[in-house]
Amino acid sequence: MSGNVQLLNDTLAGAKSEGRAALIAYLPAGFPTVTGGIEAVKAALDGGADVVEVGLPHSDPVLDGPVIQTADDIALRGGVRIADVMRTVREAHQATGKPILVMTYWNPIDRYGVERFTAELAEAGGAGCILPDLPVQESALWREHADKHGLATVFVVAPSSKDARLAEITAAGSGFVYAASLMGVTGTRESVGAQAEDLVRRTRATTDTPVCVGLGVSNAAQAAEVARFADGVIVGSAFVKRMLDAPDDAAGLEGVRALAADLAKGVRGRA
Repeated sequence: MSGNVQLLNDTLAGAKSEGRAALIAYLPAGFPTVTGGIEAVKAALDGGADVVEVGLPHSDPVLDGPVIQTADDIALRGGVRIADVMRTVREAHQATGKPILVMTYWNPIDRYGVERFTAELAEAGGAGCILPDLPVQESALWREHADKHGLATVFVVAPSSKDARLAEITAAGSGFVYAASLMGVTGTRESVGAQAEDLVRRTRATTDTPVCVGLGVSNAAQAAEVARFADGVIVGSAFVKRMLDAPDDAAGLEGVRALAADLAKGVRGRA
């Protein structure tokens, strides 16, 4: 069975044709429970997200800040497994018809088996993977299997990336380029800053693939700011924080839905 890279491409192209950036939400699988995490993904999509990244919880994340680490710890203590990540992708995609990616560090895939992981992700209806710590020069095996199964390979670029390195990364990736707007870990910031705009400009000089900005966006005004120059706005910690701060699961889901609706206005310039 083929994955949904084309659905991802069509979704991003559709947002562009509407004269706006896409809204991409991030939520970890298994948080607060596996079933609760699936409902959270569906709430983000129902609220207005175009795409969702489902995080595969990791005990030692290198990109994720304290908010997402807290959610990952809850998921891991709950016993979340790769099978639960695949279930999250499958049920969220079936319920919404929207593209779902997995964001994961390389070690869990390496241990699980690249062929097994890509085959199962495609079978679940996944659109691809974001791989923040897989070096492009070591990615040939992954990309071979991802291509075979119709999955996007999304690499991360940072303000520190030199132009030659950007060209190498964008030539190998597909779906979109994840532009980390700030050095450091994920989390909400007061300002997303000029670094992001410069990074998008330099990345676009190397590729026609959409460039989506993450790390720091937490409200509609910031989403609108980033949407002026990026093809997509990626929001993670702010969604997770809504759930962590909620008095109960139902309130958490409503918080996710409301934030997605607010951010959706932002990417449309209506904040």
